[in-house]
Amino acid sequence: MSTRYQHRPTESERYSAPLLKAAALHLAVAILLFASFSRAPDFEPARPIVQATLVQLDSMSPAVTQTDQKIAGEAPKTAAPRHEEEAMEAQRQQQQAAEAARAAAAEKARQQAEAAAAEAARDEADRKAAEAAAAERRKAEEARKTAEAEAARRAQAEAERKRAEEEARRKAQEEARRKAEAERRAAEAAEQRRREQERLANERKAQEEAKARALSEALAEETQYQQAQADRSGDQVAASYDDVIRRYVSQQWRRPPTARNGMTVEVRLSMLPTGQITDVVIVRSSGDAGFDQSAVQAVRNVGRIPEMQTLSRENPAAFDRLYRQRTLRFKPEDLAF
Repeated sequence: MSTRYQHRPTESERYSAPLLKAAALHLAVAILLFASFSRAPDFEPARPIVQATLVQLDSMSPAVTQTDQKIAGEAPKTAAPRHEEEAMEAQRQQQQAAEAARAAAAEKARQQAEAAAAEAARDEADRKAAEAAAAERRKAEEARKTAEAEAARRAQAEAERKRAEEEARRKAQEEARRKAEAERRAAEAAEQRRREQERLANERKAQEEAKARALSEALAEETQYQQAQADRSGDQVAASYDDVIRRYVSQQWRRPPTARNGMTVEVRLSMLPTGQITDVVIVRSSGDAGFDQSAVQAVRNVGRIPEMQTLSRENPAAFDRLYRQRTLRFKPEDLAF
């Protein structure tokens, strides 16, 4: 749909139109006045008019009679001036009528000029009223647009504030959820570590108790075994040094995960008089390579038994016969020989 362009008069155009109209009306009045004066007839200069009244008195006085006769004789002489006086009176009346017509024309022209001026004033007042109404409408429209723009701005600001609050609330909830989840996981991890540590502690405790119990049993059994060997060899000193060897080897042995009750492995170690262990070999296997290797590694980890140097110095024959080479037995109950 096309839009027709409507010309809006400028300030100079709005003010110049009534002024031109008023000037045209004044010019028309001046032309009418000039025309009325130019059509007026020319009259002769007015002459004085003398009117005489003859009064006849009934008197018997000769003086009066003579006077009457004299006036009666002069009557023909006054007839011509009377006619002239009448003509002058008519001319005077015509001149007065012309002046009255001119005055009426001037009054009409003045009234027309005043009416034109009043019309121009009304037009100017209407124009000013229209301009004031248009200005008021523009002002009201601008105020409406300003109010709408302000309302839109406030609505947008309110919407942005609500969005920011909602985003902040969502972020706070998300942060609280993440924090709670992290705390829960940390608590679970701590509890799991505690349980694992407790389990390991219980296992270590159980292992230590089992080791101590097995060692005690093994020591008792081995004491009897070594005592039998000592009795057969005739050397009672061997039992005490066996305890020393057992203590060193027990400290280095680590129970393998494949060890089972009832397993036994026998190893033979070779030793110098200084107590230095030079060799370890398996004499009888348990059937489990891991358990066998744990026994060999435990003896090797001892490295040297310093107490053997005392035995080799005090009783070299007993050292050579009993500890130059010595057979040890390992059992899953931690250690026995």
